[in-house]
Amino acid sequence: MGDLTAPSNIVITTEVVGQDATHPDGDGSGNVNITITAANALAYKVGYDVKSNDDYKAIALTGKVTKKFTKTGINTYKITALVTGKGGSSSIATKDVTVRSDFKPAASLVTNLTGDASKTWVVDRSVAAHFGVGPWNVASIRPEWWAGAVDEKLSCCPCFYDATFTFTKIAASGTYTLKVTTISAFTKTGTLAGGLPGIPSSGAEGCYDYPGGTSDFSFAPASSGAPVEPTDPGNSTTTQTSILLGGINTYIGYGACLKEYEILEITPTYLYLRVQGTETGNAWYIKMKPVGK
Repeated sequence: MGDLTAPSNIVITTEVVGQDATHPDGDGSGNVNITITAANALAYKVGYDVKSNDDYKAIALTGKVTKKFTKTGINTYKITALVTGKGGSSSIATKDVTVRSDFKPAASLVTNLTGDASKTWVVDRSVAAHFGVGPWNVASIRPEWWAGAVDEKLSCCPCFYDATFTFTKIAASGTYTLKVTTISAFTKTGTLAGGLPGIPSSGAEGCYDYPGGTSDFSFAPASSGAPVEPTDPGNSTTTQTSILLGGINTYIGYGACLKEYEILEITPTYLYLRVQGTETGNAWYIKMKPVGK
């Protein structure tokens, strides 16, 4: 393997999209193009306002990634580059970036989700296709591979239906939180659990001990690219708005997913979500209802 030379000369370059003399913090999209370079580098990971090692995500060997920051207003974030070299040797560098995000979800969407205070949702086991999977692409916005029947997971995984998800709007700060309450989470294991606490490193899909969790979340433009009015009548419509969970301690419905849940439909009594699975190529669909409905 040769000398275990740690990476050096790490440089983080940021381009705030739309930044100019008139718009010093960007165009309001929240997008920042990030390039990381280093000597003796074999792999790159990047994190934002890192609190633990689980907050780092691998990026391409080019060291390039685009990050969308979605907290409304002008905010400063700390970008941390973790660069790995031979034999697992690593080095870290940080850089602050200030960026503006103007995204505001429709007021009716916020009201339907949070009740403008707190509102608790559960997976709606009483309807067909309350859980399903299809390909992760915009040509198919439907669970074309498999859709669950009523009570499909009751015998194997009752925690799927017992877990509650409370979305709270904090009016004073204009922020949002999600509280997950359950003694076990319905998920895959290992890396497919997306860092959820307490999930074992191996095992089949099922219910696993989970301490519950609370995290912030924000609304963001959906990154899927799905059109509001699809050309294929078999596809679902979309609000083009996503719930973006902060950290790794929370999930919605199914644990083996990434943290951006696109809201396909929402009413005061119905929430239909689409989320990319931690397994490449999967799109999961979840139908929910308020507790007691």
